[in-house]
Amino acid sequence: MIQDSKGIVAALRGSHLFSALDEAQLERVRRHAHITDMIEGESLFFQGDEVSCFYLVLSGRIKLYRVSPEGKEKVVEIMQDGHTFAEALMFMDEMTYPVTATALAPSRVVGINCRDFREMLRESVDTCFLLMGNMSYRLRGLIREIDTLSLDTGTVRTVAYLLRAAPPDKDVFELEIAKSVIASRLSVKPETFSRILRNLHERSIVSIDGRKVTIHDRDAMNCICAG
Repeated sequence: MIQDSKGIVAALRGSHLFSALDEAQLERVRRHAHITDMIEGESLFFQGDEVSCFYLVLSGRIKLYRVSPEGKEKVVEIMQDGHTFAEALMFMDEMTYPVTATALAPSRVVGINCRDFREMLRESVDTCFLLMGNMSYRLRGLIREIDTLSLDTGTVRTVAYLLRAAPPDKDVFELEIAKSVIASRLSVKPETFSRILRNLHERSIVSIDGRKVTIHDRDAMNCICAG
């Protein structure tokens, strides 16, 4: 468990976003940071809350999601160990969180003060370029996801997700998050997701019992993803 100053600095240094900071900068970030421990189901902030911090996940999983005016939930991202989120909001004119952040499991995050970090960026061109590179990488990932959501079928998205979640050397594994959350993340309705899983089971490709997944035909899964 990270409790002391050295532990927080080590965690910051291990994140790509902070990896180019020198010791003085890391210590400055640490002084203006705080650790939050969360239980499953607890929210870190809500959609529309005023922005004060961005975050680094030390452990656990954080669900970022939006709620429509009709009350429907859309999962935008699942953040895990080493991931940062909400850092781009430092540069937005409207300083409110566009999503809600809720723990999917017991989690620990470091909150980094936006105002102080923004001041530090003004003093370091190298840090600015590192942050720009990190956000560009995230943007490319979002563009790829848009292509996937618009061009691939729900079956392809589901099979691709299961392949990514599966250890390379194991055909039996546990899903780390609930199937309803996975369905929202893949932009398919829960009933559609269940129908896809049932079809994969009937074709002897994949079977799921609760959160236990068994891959029976990895080659068939790769063929589905290849179109």
